[in-house]
Amino acid sequence: MSESAAHTIGGHYEAELAAAEALATEAGPLVLGYRDGDLGVEMKVHDEPVTAADRAASDLVVRGLENQFPADVVISEERADNLERLSRDRVWYIDPIDGTKDFIRGESGFAIMIGLTEAAAPVAGVLYQPTEDRMFLAARGAGCWLAQRGAPPRRLHCSDVTELSEIRLVASKSHRGRALDDVKSRLGISGELNIGSVGLKIGIIATGERDLYVNPASRTKLWDSCAPQIVIEEAGGRLTDLHGDPLRYDLEDTHNRRGLVASNGRLHEAVIEKLAPMFPRPGETA
Repeated sequence: MSESAAHTIGGHYEAELAAAEALATEAGPLVLGYRDGDLGVEMKVHDEPVTAADRAASDLVVRGLENQFPADVVISEERADNLERLSRDRVWYIDPIDGTKDFIRGESGFAIMIGLTEAAAPVAGVLYQPTEDRMFLAARGAGCWLAQRGAPPRRLHCSDVTELSEIRLVASKSHRGRALDDVKSRLGISGELNIGSVGLKIGIIATGERDLYVNPASRTKLWDSCAPQIVIEEAGGRLTDLHGDPLRYDLEDTHNRRGLVASNGRLHEAVIEKLAPMFPRPGETA
């Protein structure tokens, strides 16, 4: 990508968005370069893979953000958590390769994600898919935008679909569980599109090409949701837990323990209500 999309978009968080855009763009060729050699794959807890590319991209982005915003806390999936984030106003969350399994398989469904929270709420972020040179950018009050292969950025809006019967679902490729079949049956959904990266799934909802993503599992973490949340919210959609409650960025636990639901916004309350018997709140019975 040549000219900065963030500078074209402007807004209160222009400097932060420009920094995230530049670092993601720099990390893209870095991670793609690892595909020609030894990926250095290791397994973390829950059989989650990590590669040398994950670590290299993490180091690049963390170092860049710490140099440009020394007063902020920077959290990355590939570094130990820093609980200082709970007492600081601005915290960055980085997933250097979201969709590592797709990356390892040589597929395109992975992204570099960089998001910023202020007062424990996402305010700016980018999702970059290096294989397609595709950048999603969003900042509070400045909208959600897509820039691809040097084309001028275009503003994104979620779909206008309101009927459950018309939902176009996007779902996980590597972590698809049987619970999703029950979700589809309850909502009356027949087909689905499968993508590895959480961010890219939510990004495609922001484009209006899909309408809903439901993840019943508790394995995603704050770096999986931070940048995607501001992307979809600025496109007119919503990202919450399975009960429709806001995601929390002010807790010691970095997991999104109550799953994720991302939608075009118009469908959200109806989907949450329809799925409520499947996912009762703690203390409730189905």
